[in-house]
Amino acid sequence: MQRAAVFDVDGTLVDTNHLHVTTWWEAFRQAGHQVPMHAVHRAVGLASGDLVARLLGEDRDEDLDAELSAAHKALYGQYFDRLPALPGAGELLRRLAGDGWQVVLATSAGGAELGALRRAIDADDAIAATASADDVDAGKPAPEPVEHALELAGVPAERAVFVGDTVWDMRAGSAGSRAGVRCVGVLCGGLPRADLAEAGAEAVYADPADLLASLRGSPLA
Repeated sequence: MQRAAVFDVDGTLVDTNHLHVTTWWEAFRQAGHQVPMHAVHRAVGLASGDLVARLLGEDRDEDLDAELSAAHKALYGQYFDRLPALPGAGELLRRLAGDGWQVVLATSAGGAELGALRRAIDADDAIAATASADDVDAGKPAPEPVEHALELAGVPAERAVFVGDTVWDMRAGSAGSRAGVRCVGVLCGGLPRADLAEAGAEAVYADPADLLASLRGSPLA
């Protein structure tokens, strides 16, 4: 039977989380909001609308959400030509594809941003499909991105593993959600091991290179 290795992208395969923190912080600052960077970091991985709601609260002027999102997108877009892949990212995807896994990306990125991320990873030959923000109604921690990735792979949850770097990833994929897949966490997004484990990670590794080196004893064995 087919197996699916589903990967988040930002902070998991490409070293972008702190770029998102800085550019969201600047977007908020330009709009007159003082939002601490540590709070932004904790919200990275949510869809734009959910991130704004989490950081500014329900009593904000929701009519301005789109402007904040557009400002962040413009600021972050300045880095598209130099986004750095995390150590071992491309090698890990190729190894899994060679071992018979269907590699599927599940990301809140879409359009030009997703294209820039895929160029950074430089492993299109190993990627079978992508479930992007353009394909689902609700982003992580809702299970839809992971469920859609499984649909694209044609694989049931018990034959899949989801790798991510945030609590939103773990909540989207873990047994506590409808997706119900095994979850693996990586620390390269900047969150503590304990947070990922509490949110549902079965195992936690430093980065893609560490997971690749530890593959034989991992949920992706």
